[in-house]
Amino acid sequence: MPLFPTAPVRVGLLFDFPSPDGGADMEAALRRGVDEVAAGGRVDRDLEFLRAEATGLPIGTEHSVVGGFRDLEAAGCLAVIGPAVSDNGLIVAPLADAAELVCINYTGGERTRGRYGFHYQVGSLEEEPVLLAQRLAARGLRRPAVVFERSPVGRRFFEYFEASTDGAGLEVAGTATISPVTEDATAVLARLRAAEPDGLVYLGLGMSSRPVAIGLAQLGWDVPVVANSALMFGYMRPDWRDGWAGWEYVDIIADDNQRRQRLAEEAPQMAAGPMGCAALDIGRLLGEALARADHLTRAGIRESLESVKRLPATCGHEGTTLTFGHFDHGALHGEYLVLRTWVEGHSVQVTD
Repeated sequence: MPLFPTAPVRVGLLFDFPSPDGGADMEAALRRGVDEVAAGGRVDRDLEFLRAEATGLPIGTEHSVVGGFRDLEAAGCLAVIGPAVSDNGLIVAPLADAAELVCINYTGGERTRGRYGFHYQVGSLEEEPVLLAQRLAARGLRRPAVVFERSPVGRRFFEYFEASTDGAGLEVAGTATISPVTEDATAVLARLRAAEPDGLVYLGLGMSSRPVAIGLAQLGWDVPVVANSALMFGYMRPDWRDGWAGWEYVDIIADDNQRRQRLAEEAPQMAAGPMGCAALDIGRLLGEALARADHLTRAGIRESLESVKRLPATCGHEGTTLTFGHFDHGALHGEYLVLRTWVEGHSVQVTD
């Protein structure tokens, strides 16, 4: 028995999107990441995770997200992990700064960062469109049509895609917006088809990608499609994968990443998708913050996170690193965006 028992460090988990297992797999990956740091004897406190299920936009409400964050703050959490959706990251960012409570979100939007807002990029609203424009040009597809969601996610994606077209030598043949919760995109796609584009770009959170796939099939429109990281939904919804056959999309897991290869040997289910790999990395970042903090306060955790430099990442191509710094609260640095495609129900890395 220790001479002076220590209180555990409380960390909040803000789940803003429904998860089939209630967040159990993510919590296990986070703890594995913290344990990796603690195994070296550098973490002197136990860790206690508190979950808040607060379904946010686009299917829930702002009220739910705000309430979930405030509940975790009131419970004495020293840091919060989440949210996952950029819409909700924009809601939480000012709350985290006002409360001076570190929040590590795993959205795609760089605008979710702040003085206390840190960001593990599970995709990028700002960088993915550039990669997609370059990919279209490399494939000789010069007149794409674009369908994007009427949401902060969709509009930010399109803003950066449109800004990339001149540099890539592209001309947008037509654009159309859809609701992020639409169930029928056939009429919208028919209008885009009339412009005779040589490719189609889908940009959104991901739920609407299913109606887009169904609409293309109903129209018999066999057009090359590229998409943002929305198609990572396929890891959660295997029944959607065949509808995306042949589509190229942006992911954050790479077959050449040595850390991911080792993880696949020890915990294959965790290594199989982006969220397991990302949660592991976030856990490592959290562990480093606890290990480096001389002062276990909210400000102390922020300062220790900013001292993390060049940790090898589990996501991205080999050589991707985890680095935070002063005014640099985006974790992943390097070639962390990876082109993949769904083939016979499996995500396969694009290599050409």
